[in-house]
Amino acid sequence: MTALEAQQRVIHGRRVVGGKAEGEALVTRETISGWGGINERDGTIIERRHELVGQSFAGKILVFPGAKGSSGWSAFFHMARLNGVCPKAMIFTRMTTKMALGAVVTRVPAMTDCDLDPIEVIETGDWVSIDADAGTITVHKGGARSCR
Repeated sequence: MTALEAQQRVIHGRRVVGGKAEGEALVTRETISGWGGINERDGTIIERRHELVGQSFAGKILVFPGAKGSSGWSAFFHMARLNGVCPKAMIFTRMTTKMALGAVVTRVPAMTDCDLDPIEVIETGDWVSIDADAGTITVHKGGARSCR
């Protein structure tokens, strides 16, 4: 096994929205609220008691349990997309109707029902390549530098 292979993990899951993306992971163990939980103008978490408060998911691979709150969740993530500040991709563990709709309107690759818990395997800062069409998530531990 090469050093690169030792730093990689592959997770298999189910496609919600197809496509490919790669980027830095932003991971939370907490669900995310749309209305009152995010700033759709800059992609930051604004929910005061959330562990990611003040951090932006814009251009990141967002790894989280799923959506919480009302059906307005999808509208806020849709607005984040229109403002150019949505995540590059989403990986989540709890499928709900609001999560499914949010994934569709955000129009980024999205996956769920993984064979390994992505919240346990992926850490903030890891480099993640997602191929939702193939159902694979490749995790490069240590960030982008570990991919070289």
